[in-house]
Amino acid sequence: MSLFKKLLAKFTGNDFSVAELTDLENLLIEADLGTEVAKRVIESAKSRKGENFLDSVRATLVDSLSKKSRNIALDSNNPTVILIVGVNGTGKTTSVAKLANYLKRENRSVLIAAADTFRAAAVAQIQTWGERIGVPVISGNDGADPASVAFDAAKRAISEKVDYLIVDTAGRLHTKDNLMAELEKVKRVIEKIIPVTEILFVLDGTTGQNGFAQAEIFNDSVGLTGVIVTKLDGSAKGGIAIATESALDLPIKFIGTGEGLGDFAPFDAEAYLEDLTSL
Repeated sequence: MSLFKKLLAKFTGNDFSVAELTDLENLLIEADLGTEVAKRVIESAKSRKGENFLDSVRATLVDSLSKKSRNIALDSNNPTVILIVGVNGTGKTTSVAKLANYLKRENRSVLIAAADTFRAAAVAQIQTWGERIGVPVISGNDGADPASVAFDAAKRAISEKVDYLIVDTAGRLHTKDNLMAELEKVKRVIEKIIPVTEILFVLDGTTGQNGFAQAEIFNDSVGLTGVIVTKLDGSAKGGIAIATESALDLPIKFIGTGEGLGDFAPFDAEAYLEDLTSL
């Protein structure tokens, strides 16, 4: 359902009432666009009005999105290392499998590092996914040092000259300094022998404004290059995508819309905005 369906019919004249603009701002905030983006939309509505209202809204939302590339990087000299990070319960490990499947379907060779060693179930889960999609998974013993697992996987990625190494890391609370330090260690150890090209944060699309607060801390810690938004299956409001990009200037590179391997695709900003604002 369009975010603006209830209000667009009211914005056909030359003047907007305070009540109408307040209703619109509240709707935008409820859709998880965030207060800053909502305010910019309202200011645009005030300045353009009438028949130009929808165009001004779309223009404001476009301006709020990151201008950085949404393409997944490809290192022409080394295996491209993609570090997948995030908090617990966002669909991180499943996103690793979906991304590996997507890259394989693009005729790229892929290796997965099961560096979420805190949970045996997580290692077993990614191993099962690996068998299903035909992608090798490098793992260690139960409770192994995640940096050690990632390092071993990086050495194998180099020796086998694969296109991509995807490193699954443990979900961690962004407020736990020791866990964030461990994530920094994983990155640092890999980079002893190979650059980490992409660091993608997995964002639960249903978490609202707390989602990009989490992303901001991860960005400060390890330097994110992009975002994977999960759970955009119709129940999510979806505006968090714009709020995140506006706040962090990080491009959303992929979205997950369900549990299946095929429920994963590159983020199409133009199509997203059209769906968000269409009548």
